[in-house]
Amino acid sequence: MTTTKARDGAALVDGLAARIRDQILSGEIPVGQPLRQADLAEQFGTSRTPVREALRQLQTSGLIEIHPHRGAVVRVPVPWEVRETYEVRAELEALAARRAATRLSARTIAMMRESNDALYDLARTAAERSTPMRVRELDAANDYALHSTIHEAANNGRLQRLLNDILLSYPRNVPAMLLRENAKHREGNHREHVEIIDALAAEDGDLAARLMRRHVLNVGEQVARWYELRSSTTIRG
Repeated sequence: MTTTKARDGAALVDGLAARIRDQILSGEIPVGQPLRQADLAEQFGTSRTPVREALRQLQTSGLIEIHPHRGAVVRVPVPWEVRETYEVRAELEALAARRAATRLSARTIAMMRESNDALYDLARTAAERSTPMRVRELDAANDYALHSTIHEAANNGRLQRLLNDILLSYPRNVPAMLLRENAKHREGNHREHVEIIDALAAEDGDLAARLMRRHVLNVGEQVARWYELRSSTTIRG
């Protein structure tokens, strides 16, 4: 029988893993950065033992690597893995779009359009002012503009869980940086969102699925190229 002490210890490790994961996914802890147990233990006000177990948990998920005599480091995704992941995501997102096409109200469609415009303005303003985009702001705009709204409207719990697992695979700040740094990508992202939303408004599930698949593959290629161009610099840094 599991003791209360063991349950509390497991809960502590899970909580630490979740907090470290959030910092990695938000970009607060960048790819390639070492994760020192002593620093994390001090930050979270705990001993090194649960931190060590939390890092092992994150290693299993693929977010970090643990090297003998070097310790833990935030893993730099390999571009071909990114492409494979987005290939799978594209098919799942297409399915979600097809299912959502007849399940979205006119009010929700209108709010998606507003959020898509807000996302574009947020990225453009950040580029003009040379200021970083806040990942939480991006998530709020980007998710409601398209993805999370469609996932929910698809009304398939298993599909939504699979998509959520994929979204937790890589840091979310990379798409944010792409939207800020690359004007062509920013324009294309906004345009592709508009086309998908138009198809959803027309309740054309097949068209929405095709457009969504193309959109996700396009984004995945941009993300993979970002890692290709920066991974060697990031590793050395």
